Amino acid sequence: MARRRQRNQDKLRAPDVAYEGPDESTLVLRGAMTPKTRAAYQEVHSGAALAPGAAREDAWQRSVEFLFERLTISWSVAGTEPLTRQKDLLARFRFATIEERQWIREQLRAHLAEHFPELPAP
Repeated sequence: MARRRQRNQDKLRAPDVAYEGPDESTLVLRGAMTPKTRAAYQEVHSGAALAPGAAREDAWQRSVEFLFERLTISWSVAGTEPLTRQKDLLARFRFATIEERQWIREQLRAHLAEHFPELPAP
């Protein structure tokens, strides 16, 4: 078992990136995405994964939420203890103010442009 742990520790890993925001907020995003996740994002962003007749706005909203779900490692709001559980992060995102959501979208766009330039930004 020790050998397995050692091998897992030796794997290369993309660094996580922390984005500082207003009011002492910090958003930490993953530096890597699997090829399957990238393909799933492309599908969500295109609107193909939505029900027939869904609006383009629905695809845009879902693509932002998809990226937030897949890339966010932690989020501390106003200097509080960072949220790290996926369920808590998503719940907090859904209750975010308009300004917080705008800031998150900006960080996701910048992160995609730097780390995943082949993916379209929401």
